[in-house]
Amino acid sequence: MKIISVKQNPEFAKRAIEYIQSKWASQDNMMVYEDCIMNCLTSPMPLPQWYLLMDGDKIIGCAGLVTNDFISRMDLYPWVCAVFIEEEYRGHHYGALLLEQAKADTKIGGFSHLYLCTDHIGYYERYGFEYIGTGYHPWGDKSRIYSVKTQG
Repeated sequence: MKIISVKQNPEFAKRAIEYIQSKWASQDNMMVYEDCIMNCLTSPMPLPQWYLLMDGDKIIGCAGLVTNDFISRMDLYPWVCAVFIEEEYRGHHYGALLLEQAKADTKIGGFSHLYLCTDHIGYYERYGFEYIGTGYHPWGDKSRIYSVKTQG
């Protein structure tokens, strides 16, 4: 398994856009992912980052590292988002590889914590994330917010 940073490997941008859109986008928000991924390629800032998890030449998962995951807690960042592992690859802790990459890049960026929002209970706790509260989305839903230390 290999993790590809799209920011560091722009030749993967088109494949990343198509894959991440296929897992997370609706017809109404396809351009959110395309615009974010394309602009991360030239941004001098450490965020956003987008990752592909590869098994040879096959994409089997993805994740993002962004400043906000469409959640009310804009005082917290960065956020790991869009974590996905293909069903036939689940159960082997491959999601942990993406989480560790996001955590490492968060630390390199000088941030002491990494956040995520999810409705999954029990999964992220296995990888050191702790529940810290509830956040609210612009479309009216709410999600649990988790945090993990990246330093010290």
